[in-house]
Amino acid sequence: MAGIPGIDPANMQVVAELEIEMMADMYNRMTGACHRKCLPPKYREPELTKGESVCLDRCVAKYMEIHERIGKKLTSISMQDEDMAKKMQEQPPTK
Repeated sequence: MAGIPGIDPANMQVVAELEIEMMADMYNRMTGACHRKCLPPKYREPELTKGESVCLDRCVAKYMEIHERIGKKLTSISMQDEDMAKKMQEQPPTK
């Protein structure tokens, strides 16, 4: 596992476990949402129909796209906050 700047090796395990937990949560939410949206409560056939398969494919693709967009937006906001904090630290205190 490659090191992340600013995080000591002792904390890498915690970071990895948190990432796995977050991905599992995202997967469970996506599965539940797409199941509710695309599959009827009573199964009529043992296999997915073509319509159900297409619906699930589109649902998963949209869910992943939105998840990625939100991640990028949150990263952008976090970086802006860090930049603002650095600027505030660099400014001399006002009297």
